[in-house]
Amino acid sequence: MSDRRPQEAAAARIRIDVAHNARVWNYWLGGEDHYPVDRAVGDRVTGMYPGIGEVARADRAFLGRVVRHLAGDVGVDQFLDIGTGLPTADNTHEIAQHTAPHARVVYVDNDPIVLAHARVLLSGSLEGATEYVDADVHDPERILKAARHTLDLGRPVAVMMLGILNFVLDTDEARSIVRTLMAAVPSGSHLALTHPTLELGGAGNEAAMRFWNENATPPITARSRAEFASFLDGLDLLEPGIVPCSRWRTNPREPEVAQFGAVGRKP
Repeated sequence: MSDRRPQEAAAARIRIDVAHNARVWNYWLGGEDHYPVDRAVGDRVTGMYPGIGEVARADRAFLGRVVRHLAGDVGVDQFLDIGTGLPTADNTHEIAQHTAPHARVVYVDNDPIVLAHARVLLSGSLEGATEYVDADVHDPERILKAARHTLDLGRPVAVMMLGILNFVLDTDEARSIVRTLMAAVPSGSHLALTHPTLELGGAGNEAAMRFWNENATPPITARSRAEFASFLDGLDLLEPGIVPCSRWRTNPREPEVAQFGAVGRKP
């Protein structure tokens, strides 16, 4: 990533006339990498579903708890983070390498905005490794091929897919993607997932998603608990199982958010 040309080419592809998920999510998290169109759509969504900011923050906090648990308590030192999004505070590599300085992290995204910020993502520890792969979640084989340059897929890997399968609109395809990824990693690997749902969010969430799909990109879909659980078939669920991501290994009285969270271990 020492050559600036990939970042410059990515910047040339960025559209500022259409709201984009990475930028709107960054806006909800209090970041600075967004445009007026992103703020306008983000504010409209918030008006229809006031809890969306809590969802974004809960999802980010879930990431931190998962990475600290896996890197610290479990001893996993390799992370494949698919659907990276724009860098904010406490990125996966920062948390993992704070706990295990030798940890190796591969970020995956095909968003030109994220690519333009890849230099920030790549500033990891001296002992470990941090790399960025420009690839689409719909192409898991390409992701795995690129990840092998940094990760040893013969040792356990934590596959992080937070808020990304909701952009794979076909549920069968989403299941196939997960199966392909998890088939490539050994016993002791983990899969961490979050996913929006209407089962916890009510009518406001449904209206907000419909507005999003009409006014922003990429389109999104919600899924039921049963559909979410199917992504974890064949894995051993870590306690407390499938819960609102705000309540995974934290105070069970935390406010419920319309985002499932779970972590499974490959036996």
